[in-house]
Amino acid sequence: MRKKKLDDYDLPLSEIMSRWPQTIAVFNRHKMLCVGCLISPFHTIADACVEYSLDDDVFVAELMEAVGL
Repeated sequence: MRKKKLDDYDLPLSEIMSRWPQTIAVFNRHKMLCVGCLISPFHTIADACVEYSLDDDVFVAELMEAVGL
């Protein structure tokens, strides 16, 4: 099984926030309602970026910066 990485656009949001809690601040800064959302285990970075009209690459870069990658 391959190791999951933060720059995997298909990683579920709930997994991102539980593995890398520092990313929660990024979601909050964008006023995203993903933190605590019941759908977060099913939504991915790609889904959230479409929903909130965010550029995928820019958002992932912010997440990676938050965790020091």
